[in-house]
Amino acid sequence: MFSHIMIGANDIEQSKVFYDAILGTLGHKPGVIDEKGRCFYFTDSGIFALTKPINGEVASHGNGTTIGFAAQNPAQADVWHAAGVANGGTSCEEPPGIREGGLGKLYLAYLKDPSGNKVCVLHRLG
Repeated sequence: MFSHIMIGANDIEQSKVFYDAILGTLGHKPGVIDEKGRCFYFTDSGIFALTKPINGEVASHGNGTTIGFAAQNPAQADVWHAAGVANGGTSCEEPPGIREGGLGKLYLAYLKDPSGNKVCVLHRLG
């Protein structure tokens, strides 16, 4: 469905450390910085990218916005969450764990990145 997702970051290097850590736990390669100072994570299914806002203003998070990444199992989600906290992220929402709702049983963990963007990792159970 998506070709890419690009989010704003105030400090690309600090954000790269955070995303290299959390995305590395999911098996993705470290980000690549281009000539414009943007950071790209290339996968077979799309691209995730970080950029300073082109209007020169401070990057800000979207209230109500969450970017979700897929985990292979709950253990991988826990490692993702721990790596994020250890690399400049902040835990948010409830602690990592099972949530039940209209979409069935999900194992979720949430973080805010160094610029305040909310990200999560999700594993569908059964």
